[in-house]
Formats: sequence, C-alpha cells, structure tokens
Amino acid sequence: MSRENMFPLGGPGRPDNGEENCIICLDSILEKRTLEKCRHSFCASCIRDLFKVKPACPVCNTFYGAYTGTQPRNGSMNITRSWQHLPGFECGTIIIDYHFPPGIQEDGHPNPGHRYSGTSRRAFLPANEEGERVLRLLNRAFNQRLLFTIGTSATTGLSNVITWNDIHHKTSMHGGPECFGYPDPGYLLRVQEELRLKGVTEGD
Repeated sequence: MSRENMFPLGGPGRPDNGEENCIICLDSILEKRTLEKCRHSFCASCIRDLFKVKPACPVCNTFYGAYTGTQPRNGSMNITRSWQHLPGFECGTIIIDYHFPPGIQEDGHPNPGHRYSGTSRRAFLPANEEGERVLRLLNRAFNQRLLFTIGTSATTGLSNVITWNDIHHKTSMHGGPECFGYPDPGYLLRVQEELRLKGVTEGD
C-alpha cells in the first residue's frame, strides 16, 4: 500500500471547519488527510512531513508500514535454550545473545563518521507460549533495527556507544525488577506494549 493511499484526500486547499485543529501545526486543517486505519485527520503537508520521520499517527501511534530504526547494521541475534527455570515459571528458558562489533556511525546517528564501540548483551525469556510470542516480536524488531541505537549510556555516561532503544530486556535470570531479572509477573505484557509502540505486532 502506498502512503498516498493511506490517507484519502479531504477538502483540498481550505480549512475543514468541521474538524478540530491539526494537532501537528495547531492551526485549522488544510487539505485534509484522513489516516486509513485510525481515521484521525491532519493537514496533508503536516502528516506527510511527520511520516518521513516516523510512519505513525501522532494521536494513537497506529503505524502505517514498517518502521526502520537506527540500530547498527552489523549486529547478530542468536537464540539458545536451557532446561533451567526462571523464577515464576515452570518451563525452560530462552537465551538471546546480541553481538555488535565496533563500527562507524551513519546518517541518523548522533555523530556520523565517528566510531562507536561494540557490545554484547544477553537476555532471557520463559520458553512458554507467551515467551515464544515475545521472541518472535523481538526478532522482528531486531530485523527492523529497532532494539538498539547509538547514543549516551544511561549507566556509564559514555557517548558514542550502543544502547537499548526503549524495549526492555531481562538481562538477569534472578533478582526481580531491581536487578533486571525475574520474577516480574507483568514483564511480558509490558514488553509487548513497548514493541507495539514501535509498530511491531504479530498482526502485521
């Protein structure tokens, strides 16, 4: 589906007095565009410019097309499984290993042309139905370059490093939320909501 067909044209070149103001420019809507899925309306030029940055409705965050992030291109995501139980679960464990070698920042990164340091991260999910669903979503998000970005580490304060990109992972098997581990009964639902806000769902 083309982006032009995502939002059928409303009244061209004049304010739409039956609508509220465009929430992007905060003025009367000109040349109304209505998004196909959620039916929210905006000025044609406003929503067109916004979609160049992020193809999602600014009101409800419904996505239109795949959203590609700024995660470095040279990473890998490897899956292994263990018989060990995570606290709060009676099943085995999914182990996710991410690895990124050092590289050069590209357009969309804080300092294009500058080096960034590499990193390796390990995360854990329960090997039950819901954990398998989250794994599929994380794999899709990884392929869309959404799980990581380059910036300043909130932990170390170092710049030009690979950081998590607002999709939380359990990097410890134990210790509860304070240690980024289990048990944490609401985690699997929370991470699915974080993925949804990036446009990653199983319904796509």
